[in-house]
Amino acid sequence: MKIGNKTFDLAENCYIMGILNVTPDSFSDGGKFSTLDKALYHTEEMLAEGMDILDIGGMSTRPGYTPVSEAAETERTAPVIEAVKQRFDVPVSLDTYKYKVAQAGIAAGADMINDIWGLRYDGGEMASLLAQSGLPCCLMHDREQAGYTNFFAEMLSDLKETLLIAETAGIDREQIVLDPGVGFAKSYENDLEAIARLGELRRRLHMPVLLGTSRKSVIGLTLDLPTGERLEGTLATTVIGVMQGVSIVRVHDVKENARAVRMARAVKGYMHGQDLY
Repeated sequence: MKIGNKTFDLAENCYIMGILNVTPDSFSDGGKFSTLDKALYHTEEMLAEGMDILDIGGMSTRPGYTPVSEAAETERTAPVIEAVKQRFDVPVSLDTYKYKVAQAGIAAGADMINDIWGLRYDGGEMASLLAQSGLPCCLMHDREQAGYTNFFAEMLSDLKETLLIAETAGIDREQIVLDPGVGFAKSYENDLEAIARLGELRRRLHMPVLLGTSRKSVIGLTLDLPTGERLEGTLATTVIGVMQGVSIVRVHDVKENARAVRMARAVKGYMHGQDLY
């Protein structure tokens, strides 16, 4: 898959997507990078630590988040995208489910759209925009509310619906990465199952998978730790993801996760040929 001017081997490698929240209220780092200078400094910092893709978000989607207008979200993200693209050679993903925000972000230089609603938020505008732009996208699993009779089967079904929306709109399947949506409309047990069955998800849908668990509640609940003390738990899930073949891990702590990915890939390479996953 080509993202920006770089080619990513999503079948054989695992890449680091660094998180840049330009919001005042994100669950983990709200307000830390909400000025342009701070955002650019942190981008430079993450690049030095091994980031492959930068994911910029202008609206928190933590539990109980306060929605912001399309204009406000665009005002937060578009100038940062433009400034990053002017200064750094890094593919930029825009984390939004609103097509007007995505449209402005693409005009500012975004190379990828990360849609947490998997094209199911609007009446097809985001899908049409992505088809017209030809840009790659990450499409996540989400629902209005948790509550499943058979969680994994229903998650697969929902993601197949997302893929059908994409196909109908004319989005090239080769331009799609799927995200199981850990922490979104899922119970603690659902989150654990989603992490445990990443390899099965990848095989069943024949698609590259992004894993986003960084500092999330599933780690806090397991370890009984606050947001700022969830690094080790995040690293554990990153390694589990790499061993099951995920293509991208979306993280706050780039340096540590990049090292964990490198180590896990070395072990996985040694195990190559054994049917373990």
